[in-house]
Amino acid sequence: MRTIIDLPDAQVRDLTALATRIKQPRAALVREAIAEYLTRHQQTAHADAFGLWGADAPDGLAYQAQIRAEW
Repeated sequence: MRTIIDLPDAQVRDLTALATRIKQPRAALVREAIAEYLTRHQQTAHADAFGLWGADAPDGLAYQAQIRAEW
């Protein structure tokens, strides 16, 4: 699929320089960057699905003590 994106001139210059240096087309670099971005965010969403609080879970015993103290 083809798509059009707007990039700042500085990013286009940096992308062109990188593409020239590693001898790959800019399009290939953009596809790779998008794939890495999507992978990173899918893993985060998947990891957050486990447990009630995900990565921000407090200590279970401390939480239990806090809740029981409210009784």
